[in-house]
Amino acid sequence: MKKFRFKLETLLSVTRRKKEDAERLFVEATRILEEERARLAVYLEEMQKAQAEYTEQTKEGKRISVGRLMTYTSYVNWKRQQIEQQQQVILEAQNERQKRLKELLEMMSKLKAIEQLKETTQLIVISHQRRTMEQADILYGVSMQADGVSHVVSQRLDRTTGKVVEA
Repeated sequence: MKKFRFKLETLLSVTRRKKEDAERLFVEATRILEEERARLAVYLEEMQKAQAEYTEQTKEGKRISVGRLMTYTSYVNWKRQQIEQQQQVILEAQNERQKRLKELLEMMSKLKAIEQLKETTQLIVISHQRRTMEQADILYGVSMQADGVSHVVSQRLDRTTGKVVEA
């Protein structure tokens, strides 16, 4: 069975990656929402043009044929359906954007908590295993002289080189 090794740096980098993914998904959801809103604006503009044309055709006692009136009515009904469907699409896009924003805020909160933990927490491990000691920033040891007197020994390690910085 493989031994589990916990590294705060690994957790921090994974959380940063998840935050970046959440940012990307939030930006994508925002872009889609803006595109759908623009499409709705086009549909509304087309509907207004059609209504203006109808008003122009029917003003001042002008006659309009039944066929033309039915065509206009069918076009307006079709535009209304498009507008209603587009409003539903926008609601779905807004919900998706809110969901992505919530995920992004959660990731940012987790990242902040891990960074605070990293800055403010010390972990003391008592071990004689070399692999465990290689992960430490500072090593403390107790050495006993021949006369029975104990001495505390400390060494600070450079994480990049693994060499002793202070003895």
